[in-house]
Amino acid sequence: MVSGRGHRVLAMIMAGGKGERLMPLTELRSKPAVPFGGKYRIVDFVLSNFLNSDILATYVLVQYRSQSLIEHLRRAWRIGGRIKQHFITVVPPQMKAGGGWYEGTADAVFHNLNLIEDFAPDLVAVFGADHIYRMDIGQMVQFHRERQADVTVAARPVPVHAARGFGIIETDRHDRIVGFEEKPKRPKPMVHDAEYAFSSMGNYLFKTDVLLKVLAEDARKGGSHDFGRDVIPAIMKKSRVLAYNFMDNVVPGLKPYEEQGYWRDVGTLGAYWQAHMDILGECPIFDLHNSDWPILTDTFDGPTASLAKAYVEDSMIGQGSQIFDADIRRSVIGRNVRIGPGTKIHECIILDGSVVGAKSHLRRVIADRFNTIPSGSEIGLDSAKDRKRYRVLESNLVVLPRQLRGIGTDRRKDQ
Repeated sequence: MVSGRGHRVLAMIMAGGKGERLMPLTELRSKPAVPFGGKYRIVDFVLSNFLNSDILATYVLVQYRSQSLIEHLRRAWRIGGRIKQHFITVVPPQMKAGGGWYEGTADAVFHNLNLIEDFAPDLVAVFGADHIYRMDIGQMVQFHRERQADVTVAARPVPVHAARGFGIIETDRHDRIVGFEEKPKRPKPMVHDAEYAFSSMGNYLFKTDVLLKVLAEDARKGGSHDFGRDVIPAIMKKSRVLAYNFMDNVVPGLKPYEEQGYWRDVGTLGAYWQAHMDILGECPIFDLHNSDWPILTDTFDGPTASLAKAYVEDSMIGQGSQIFDADIRRSVIGRNVRIGPGTKIHECIILDGSVVGAKSHLRRVIADRFNTIPSGSEIGLDSAKDRKRYRVLESNLVVLPRQLRGIGTDRRKDQ
């Protein structure tokens, strides 16, 4: 069997997002391809969850600015080979029957129904590729089968006062979904807890025959052809559509100090920066050090990071990086980064191949790959001055776009 818990499951990963709110990090790459945590890409988290859950048949549907993502998947996610039912395969838009780009998540799957029919799974898992989290998907599969659901939607409780920015699910006392509203002004609370509302995570399990039928119906209608906005509201009255509480999901190796049910949509620069801060320190609320449920990515042949007379506090330093007589605090430094003497870097994210010149001072800066920051630079200290040269957010985060020509040993064309 190809799946978790003995069921035949096919995964369809939606990895075509533009990530416009992450600009300029998504100027040359799609959102799932954005680097994270000094060595990973965002897409690595959902793929690791499926692999750790023993679901080994996966199609990754790509679209916008996909070359960087395709190259990463080619290097990092080569599984299978002799076993035909174990694979991770990239699926770009097929432009069938005169069609163009995918118009929504449901449309993307609809245009690839032949892949589902050929594989003939019991269940189809349709998951996004844009989030930082750990999840044992096998437990969601078990819930789906035991409760005899047609469709199961992964949902996470969020405080009612903070729920306006999410797609909010309304359920009855038996977890059946009876309502769905996108970004409501007055979110409806959970049946069992009036202080929380159920937020859709954009992750779904479908019985295969149900999925094939609802996608055919959706294709004949107008609309955005989106699972959350169109498909789920259309079928919840005539099919058995249940909510799976993500807080019930138990992942091996979780530490007592970690946040239970950690899940972050890193779709904005502020959320992206904050998620990096969440992985730092002695007791991070999302600890990347978990050998029982590892997050996997491509291998890197660079040497161990080199630190000479450096002060480093609550930070991560990537392979191949060289730090000389610098002060690094609550920062994530990528691979093959070179930081000169006398430099201070506080609460920053510096991506691969960048060079920070001597006696520079950076605070709350996100620097994309291959940046060359001249010696003596001061960034993040004077927002008025920074706004004349860089993109500065309301939170005073400063974002430096990727430079086209990088300095460092990693000169691959990959973005």
